[in-house]
Amino acid sequence: MPISASQRAALLTAATVLLAAGCSDSGDDAADPGTATGSAGLSALTSQKLSWAPCPAPSAAEGGGPPPSPLPGGATWECSFLQAPLDWADPEGETVELALIRARARDASKRIGSLVFNFGGPGGSGVTALPGFAADYESLRSRYDLVSFDPRGVGRSDPVECATDKELDAYYALDFTPDDTAEERTLSDAQKRYAKGCERDAGAVLPHVGTENAARDMDLMRQVLGDEKLHYFGISYGTELGGVYAHMFPKNVGRAVFDAVVDPEAGVEDGALGQAKGFQLALDNFAQDCVDRGDECSLPGGSVAEIEAGITDLLTALDKKPIPGIGDRELTQTQATNGIAQALYSKEFWPYLEQGLDAADGGDGALLLSLSDSMNGRGENGSYSNIQAANAAINCVDFKERYTLGQAKERLGQFREASPVFGDFMGWSLASCSQWPVPGVWEHPDVSAPGSAPILVVGNTGDPATPYEGARSMVEALGKGVGVEVTYEGEGHGAYNGGSACVKKTVDEYLLAGKVPASGTVCK
Repeated sequence: MPISASQRAALLTAATVLLAAGCSDSGDDAADPGTATGSAGLSALTSQKLSWAPCPAPSAAEGGGPPPSPLPGGATWECSFLQAPLDWADPEGETVELALIRARARDASKRIGSLVFNFGGPGGSGVTALPGFAADYESLRSRYDLVSFDPRGVGRSDPVECATDKELDAYYALDFTPDDTAEERTLSDAQKRYAKGCERDAGAVLPHVGTENAARDMDLMRQVLGDEKLHYFGISYGTELGGVYAHMFPKNVGRAVFDAVVDPEAGVEDGALGQAKGFQLALDNFAQDCVDRGDECSLPGGSVAEIEAGITDLLTALDKKPIPGIGDRELTQTQATNGIAQALYSKEFWPYLEQGLDAADGGDGALLLSLSDSMNGRGENGSYSNIQAANAAINCVDFKERYTLGQAKERLGQFREASPVFGDFMGWSLASCSQWPVPGVWEHPDVSAPGSAPILVVGNTGDPATPYEGARSMVEALGKGVGVEVTYEGEGHGAYNGGSACVKKTVDEYLLAGKVPASGTVCK
């Protein structure tokens, strides 16, 4: 059961990062694109005209591949660049180019405006993701121009890059769960080299790739696109970005949807612990499905506990001795864990996880390694997108906590209790920013948004990467009368594309007709 190119793209786009640390106060020192009109530099930026043209093939940093296919009816995708200040505190200084993509609304006479998407990561390219998922949002194109972008530091927007493809192959094959001081030293040295590579390649950009700057970029984008309000669809990290935007520009929020919601009250440690629990829950559900199918399931074991014990045994064996993978690359424990996590993002990929585990148990690690490659942004030609480098850069400049490997090690007990399979990896990941050359700015984001229009907050009870509890937390943090909670009782990362007609109808009616559902609506 090989993975097709389109399925690999879907897996990659859906991914958040398992092995990277994974929020800004709304600092008043930077210029506000919504109000600071006295600056000549800012005035020039808000009045800039975009030059739209047919989209080129994605850059290597965006993941490569062919140009986006035409839309239903033959309409073509258009791409452009938006100029934004590198440092929002100095809007007349150096600028960065932000790559944009759009598909025009089908019915111009009923057009509401632009609907801006962020598909998450952080670090994912919106310019490549939007065409990949366009069919899922075709109903929304009836009244919106569908728009997405590569945030600063991502894809075609001054990408942060930290190492060569060959160096990344070696880096991702490392043991990220050290068993002794020698392995701890090896990991620490590798993280230091990686961080120095990021600084060497993108030192001037690194301090400015955080979420607050991305929110300011979106408000500039809103003005340049000609929209009075920002209509927005944020998925995963995109909900965090959307929450920060709503806090900074509450009066500019139009119709907004947050799907697969990041908990805004969680710092680095709580966020990582929540993901450990979320991935464990998804693995439990995968194993239960296997049990329910009986002999149709190829994995050994008659219970969830027995199936997961087999997975744990496989990972333990790989820690001691990797197995053949793809070409001359072997499947390591780290890559196997990444591959397992990647397949848990969608129930659609459970069959690949089952096949990959069964094959790895027989000594063939190719499928799990392919899944891990998708997580890490590695194409079949061996080149890497910059999704992981951008993820590290954005997370490390957002969050101020800096855990050493020793401090991460002290917390392993609670992570192992949360997840026998993913606990060690999520626990050690606390130290991901320990060597980063730029300080972080917040413990967690402020998303309080008094005065904002209603925002639909959609949580999925089976979501592994952004556990369901984050949706309730976001609703409470946005404030009374702003967050409207919608629950999807399903599996996978995100709800709108999860196959629920109820979720799709609820969201579409809100975005297309302005119908706000009752908070507490439940869909199955």
